[in-house]
Amino acid sequence: MSTTEPRPDLTLGWEEWVSLPDLGLPALRVKVDTGARTSALQASDIEVFGPQDAPMVRFAVHPIPGDESLIIACSAPIKDRREITSSNGESEMRYVIETALAVNGQSWPVELTLTDRRGMALHMLLGRQALEHVTVQPSERFCQPELDYSVYSTAQIRRTAPRRALRIAVLSREDNYSTRRLVEAGEAKGHTVEVIDTTRCYMAINTLAPEIHYDGKRLPRYDAVIPRIGASITQYGTALLRQFETIGTYCVNGSAGITASRDKLHAHQVLARQRIGMPATAFAASPKDTQNLIGIAGGAPLIVKLLESTQGKGVVLAETPKAAESVITAFRGLKANFLVQQFVKEAAGEDIRCLVVGGKVVAAMKRSGSEGDFRSNLHLGGSATAVKISKEERTTALKAARAFGLTVAGVDLLRSSSGPKVLEVNSSPGLEGIEKISGKDIAALIFNEVEANARPAPQRRRKEMRAAAS
Repeated sequence: MSTTEPRPDLTLGWEEWVSLPDLGLPALRVKVDTGARTSALQASDIEVFGPQDAPMVRFAVHPIPGDESLIIACSAPIKDRREITSSNGESEMRYVIETALAVNGQSWPVELTLTDRRGMALHMLLGRQALEHVTVQPSERFCQPELDYSVYSTAQIRRTAPRRALRIAVLSREDNYSTRRLVEAGEAKGHTVEVIDTTRCYMAINTLAPEIHYDGKRLPRYDAVIPRIGASITQYGTALLRQFETIGTYCVNGSAGITASRDKLHAHQVLARQRIGMPATAFAASPKDTQNLIGIAGGAPLIVKLLESTQGKGVVLAETPKAAESVITAFRGLKANFLVQQFVKEAAGEDIRCLVVGGKVVAAMKRSGSEGDFRSNLHLGGSATAVKISKEERTTALKAARAFGLTVAGVDLLRSSSGPKVLEVNSSPGLEGIEKISGKDIAALIFNEVEANARPAPQRRRKEMRAAAS
C-alpha cells in the first residue's frame, strides 16, 4: 500500500478508528496519546523466525477487546528491538516493526512496538512519533469516520487478507534436488523454509498440548508443512504428520492420503472404488491360488510387484506362465506381500507422469525404459520427453489425485487400447525430471498452494465457536 505524509488538516481525537492494512487489520480502535513517544500494538505468541541478516517476527492479534476467540495472524520484518518503559514505570524489551497506518483514506508509515496489551481497554496506542504531522484534540473522540468490527466476520476479509511471510517446514531426510528447490522457491517468495529430518523428531502426545520435539527442543509453530517422506519411513513419517495435523498446521499432503498411496494394495482398492482405470490386479495369501491369481491378471506376460516397491525396485516381468509361477513361489518363500498385475503390451515400456498441483495437471512427461527394460523409472536409467496428454488422461490423473486427497501428486499412467490406466499415485513426486523436461517452476506452484491455504484469515477458536452455537 502506498504511503505519504498525512495532510496538515487531519485531526484526531484521543480515541479513533484506524486500519493497519498490511497486517490484515482493517478496523482497530486506538488510544491517541501524545504523552507517549512510541506506538504499541497488542500482540501475543510473538515469535522470531527467518535468517539472521533479515529476521522476521510473527504474532497474533486480538483486534476486538474482550474477545480472545478472534485471532489474526500477522508477520513483518523486524526493524529494531528497544527497551520501552510504560507509564507505570516497568521496562520491557520489545520488537519494533514498521507498517502503514490508514485513517479516512490517508496512509503513512508508523513504527509499532509489539507487546501484550490484552488487559487494556484498547489494543493499540498511537504515540508522538506517529503523530508528527497530525493535529490532536485531546478532549475529543472520533474526529474521523468510525469503522466497525463486523468486517472481521465477512467473506471479503478472508479473500483480501494480505500476503505475509510464512514459516514452513519441509519434512525430508535427503539433501536432494527436490528438497533444495523447495527451499529455494519458498525463500524466493519471502518465506522462511526449514528442512526437518523426519526421524529426528519425536512427539509428546496428550490432549491439552500436543507437541513435536526436534533434537531435544520443542519445534516452533509452522504455518505449513511440505512432507517429503521416504518410503522406508512411511509409518513413522505419517505418524509425525498426524501430529502436525493435530496441532492445526496446514499439511500440503495429508497423512491419510500418503498412507493409502504407499500401500499398493490399498491404493488399487481406492482407485477401484472410485472407478478409475487401472491394469487388472490380483492379490492372494494362499500358495494354492497361484493359477487363479495368474488368470485374474490376464495370464502371462504379467507383472509381479512387491507392495513396498519404489522407483521400480521389487517389480518383475514374468513373460511366461512358468516364469510367473517361479517368481510368485520365490516371493512367497520370502514371505513378501505382492500384487500380480496385467502387463499392458501396447504401452511398450513407456508411461506418462502427470504432475498434479492444487487440482490441476501442471506438467506431464513421457518416460521410456532403457534398452531391454520394461520399467520406465528415471532412477533406473530411463529417459523422459515432454508430452501432450489427452483430455481423458488429464481427467484420470485429477481423479486419481483427488481420490487420495493429495494436493501434490505424481500420477503415473499407461496408454492402453481401452484408455489410460493408473499405475501409481506418488505422494512425494520428484521435481528434477519434470521441471527440466517441462521448463516449469513446479516448486513455486506448490508454494502458491501453501500461500492459498495458510493465509492469515480471521480464525475463531473452536471452543468459543461451539459455545456460541449452543
